[in-house]
Amino acid sequence: MQNRQAIETTLNKLFDAERTARRLHDDLAAMPGDALLDVLTDAIASAGREEDEDEAALRLVRVASLLGEHEGPRALDALIDVLASEHPEARQAAGEEIESLAYDRFKEVAQAIERALKRLPVGSSALPELPYLVAEVPEPGVPKLLGQFLSHKDPDAVAAAIETLVEIGDPAHAPLIQPLLGDTRTVELADDGGGDEATSEVTIGELAEEALGLLAPYDDEEGDGAA
Repeated sequence: MQNRQAIETTLNKLFDAERTARRLHDDLAAMPGDALLDVLTDAIASAGREEDEDEAALRLVRVASLLGEHEGPRALDALIDVLASEHPEARQAAGEEIESLAYDRFKEVAQAIERALKRLPVGSSALPELPYLVAEVPEPGVPKLLGQFLSHKDPDAVAAAIETLVEIGDPAHAPLIQPLLGDTRTVELADDGGGDEATSEVTIGELAEEALGLLAPYDDEEGDGAA
């Protein structure tokens, strides 16, 4: 009985903490945008200096949630900065916010991604994530946006864009990939069925060749299958 009472007490404390967190979140979200964004961008920088990884991730997740409620380039650039962090939980939270916003405000998100392609350094963890976040958005500008990744210096970003175009599956996008045949830059890809840690090294050119094969339209020959 004591164990049950202790569990119920702790659970109720958790409920109280969640109510408090939601109230504080709503209070912050309602504050003037510029002032709030100043504080949130400072919080991102502060989390980057935080030695406790769990604390850094906790802060960035909450910051991402607040950023997702604000419009404008500053909020989206900051979300992409969270996506570029080294904390998987924070990157997932930022990615979910960006993906959700892309459905409602694609142009704004696309412009933020274009800025990210110019301002983020090669090797940023955000660059290979961004193509997947817009892959399923039903906007005609998605392939053009992915085409900008294909010309980037970051090979992982290029590989992500190739894979995303294959997932979209439209043969009309094959000319975007064609110039990458023969590209000797290498990337590490997870091996299918090889376990969580299994990877293999492939060139961008090899990925492009495989992608073009997958995107090649099938020719329906007259009389195919006839007796």
